[in-house]
Amino acid sequence: MQVSSQADQPIWLRTLFGWHLVFYVLLGVVTLSASISSELSAGRRTAYLILLGVLALAYWFIAIPAMTSRNWLQSNVYRLLMIGCIAAAVALYPQSVFILFIVSPQIWLLSRRTLDAIVLTLVLLVAVGTAQLWAAGWTTDAFWSILPWMLISLVVSSLMGIWIDRVIAQSQQRADLIEELESTRDELAAAHHTAGVMAERERMAREIHDTLAQGMTSIVMLAQTAAVELERGGADSVARRLSAIEDTARENLAEARALVAAFTPVALSEATLTEVLRRQAERFAAETGVDVQVSLDMPDEEVAALPQGQQVVLLRAAQEALANVRKHAGARSVLITLTMSAGGVGIEISDDGNGFEPADPASGYGLAAMRGRVEESGGTVQVDSAPGRGTRIQVLIPSSGQEDS
Repeated sequence: MQVSSQADQPIWLRTLFGWHLVFYVLLGVVTLSASISSELSAGRRTAYLILLGVLALAYWFIAIPAMTSRNWLQSNVYRLLMIGCIAAAVALYPQSVFILFIVSPQIWLLSRRTLDAIVLTLVLLVAVGTAQLWAAGWTTDAFWSILPWMLISLVVSSLMGIWIDRVIAQSQQRADLIEELESTRDELAAAHHTAGVMAERERMAREIHDTLAQGMTSIVMLAQTAAVELERGGADSVARRLSAIEDTARENLAEARALVAAFTPVALSEATLTEVLRRQAERFAAETGVDVQVSLDMPDEEVAALPQGQQVVLLRAAQEALANVRKHAGARSVLITLTMSAGGVGIEISDDGNGFEPADPASGYGLAAMRGRVEESGGTVQVDSAPGRGTRIQVLIPSSGQEDS
């Protein structure tokens, strides 16, 4: 007999041990009673004990597994065998009729449908009543004395069976609900995990785009410029370009190491945001010849006191805007302005370049990445541009109190 662990069983199955115990205790009582009874001849006593032995073995090897597996064939085989054994046992020893109170619920426990249980309960009571009449000699008095007890047994058995049936149904509903909840929980956990992985990938993509990719673009452009100047024989200019390439490569290497360790830019861990922006402006001007100015509409101390996360977002916005100027704008001058207002802290990057149509889907990954980073901080990005009229990018990040509200 295969027994599943209690943790995997429905509640009603976990209480079956009590039913098994009561059944075998009653079986033992009637066995003892028949063994010491003087009303039974030796032959009848032997036949009676064999019937009880068959019933005990059938219950252990057929009924108990059927209660767990709900196997239709096993359930019917046991119930028919049980009805036959009980009827024959009552015919041999009528005092054992009280065992009906434990075998009647077994019919319901092993039924899939209420109708099946009612029919088999009637069959059991008719068989037992017939056995009692046979033992009493088929007299009319015996019939009328047996009939009330059979009717009472029918009512009690039906009420108990209906209660058992409802307990089983409710237990199954709860098991289905628990299974559904566990399935939903697993699905939600998987969805949260997938969302977390995608968000982390997107953040990594933005970090790489704003740091390593832009640094590599600078190196490529400096190398191309150095190659042209080398052909013209400008050794001094080439040396300056090579020095700039080395500086950019070192910064890229430091940024790569920072990406592995954390997401705070190396430059901000060594200097204030204002100083970093001015260094970026100087290097950009040296590499491209574009005049880049940094302006503060707020005290430098307030800039330094900004939360690290806000400083990172502002720096990345400036880097992305400068990268777009390098690749697309053809500008002669760029102005970077840090501002503080009632709405929060902001940065504005404007140039006098070619401009573009902001609604154009081909405006590139850089602006989309900038918007994503700023919106994660609760901020907004506004792009004002038109072909031939330059570009102005405004980033505004609300203060902590405003963001929470």
